[in-house]
Parts: sequence; structure tokens; C-alpha cells
Amino acid sequence: MNNAASVPYHIGIIMDGNGRWASERGLPRSMGHQKGAEVVRETVQTAADLGVKALTLFGFSEENWSRPGDEVSLLLRLAETYLKKELNALHKENVRFRVIGNKSKLPKSLQTIIDEAEQKTINNDRFFLNLALSYSGKWDIVQAVKRIVAEGVDPESVTEEMVSQHLSLSDVPDPDLLIRTSGEQRISNFLLWQAAYSELYFCDAMWPDFNKHELTLAIECYQHRHRRFGKI
Repeated sequence: MNNAASVPYHIGIIMDGNGRWASERGLPRSMGHQKGAEVVRETVQTAADLGVKALTLFGFSEENWSRPGDEVSLLLRLAETYLKKELNALHKENVRFRVIGNKSKLPKSLQTIIDEAEQKTINNDRFFLNLALSYSGKWDIVQAVKRIVAEGVDPESVTEEMVSQHLSLSDVPDPDLLIRTSGEQRISNFLLWQAAYSELYFCDAMWPDFNKHELTLAIECYQHRHRRFGKI
């Protein structure tokens, strides 16, 4: 990999392909989700080791609520299990953790562990781990607009910067690189505002097969791109 100066500060990942990974192996979809949850820990560690400062993982979208109830329950239980298991390690490694999304829709037990994790790690600053649960980019923008309206701001004075300051990740630089696994090539309502100028990278590996090699390839591809942000 090229020098650390060109490592993306913030990476977003759409973790896709758990169900297909399991189906291709004749396994229940639940096994794919369980394997995918195990990959999260390795990905966080690898990203930090490679010099990335912030990682936002798309774990569960607003649209995912329409999936079968047992699969939804499993996904949310896995998120809760991950947090309970990894919280102390995250804190020890000086990682700040938070969840973005409509947390009020999540099970109370999951909300409780999220609150505990966010409060325990709030002052950590070596690495920033954001998990998107019950999240959509459109929801994020609508919430920002509602906050601005509630402040009584004159509509004529609303700016792009003001909207950005009211989004879920207002204190984190926009993602430099957005990765989607499993070969699908769309961003599926993820960080719509923040990803306006993100570099997009689509890999064929299913999320359960995503590893250090795959992340390194994505970063190397990013390093060879020339980011113009609309300029020449």
C-alpha cells in the first residue's frame, strides 16, 4: 500500500451479501449473518492498523424492517451481542463508538447497550466507529431539516453547511471512500448527503469473505484516484 498520507480518513462500508453467502453454501441465512458479524471485529482492527481514523458500517437500514420478522430479530440480536462482547475492548483501544439512525425503533435492550457504549467511549479519540442501525440517508436529511426548522431559522438563510451541521455525523469528515461488498453497485440510501463526493468502490467478495486483503485492495484503488471535487 502507498504512503499513509493518502489513506482515507473516513471509510463507509455497505456490508452486503450475508444471505447469498450462506445460500451458496447450502446454509440458512442466519449463518451468513453470524459469519458477517464476526468479520466486523477484524475489519475495525484492520482499518485502524492501516491508518484509517473513522469507519461507518451500514448494519441495518430503515428498509430492512420489511424483512421477515425472525431475520430482523436475529440481525438486531447480533448487534446487541457484538456490543456486549466488544465494548470493553473498544474502550481499551481508545475507540469512540456510536450508532446513527432511528434508535427509538430498536429493541429496548439494544438501546440500553448502545447508550452504555456511547457514554463509555465518548471521550475516546484514536478511532471512530459508527454503526448505522435503522438508518437511511433520506431519514438523516429529513431529521436535519426538522432540527433547523425547530430552531426557527429563516429559510432564506439555510445553507449547505448548516444542513451538514445537523446531520448524524456532523462532527466527522465526510467519507472519502464508500465500499460495497457482494458485487452490487448502488449505495442503497446510505449517507446520501455525506457521500456526495466519496470515491465509490464495489467488490465482488461477499461480506463474510471480506478481509484485510479486500480492504487493502480498496484503499490501494482509492490511492490511485484523483479527487477533483468538481474542479479540473
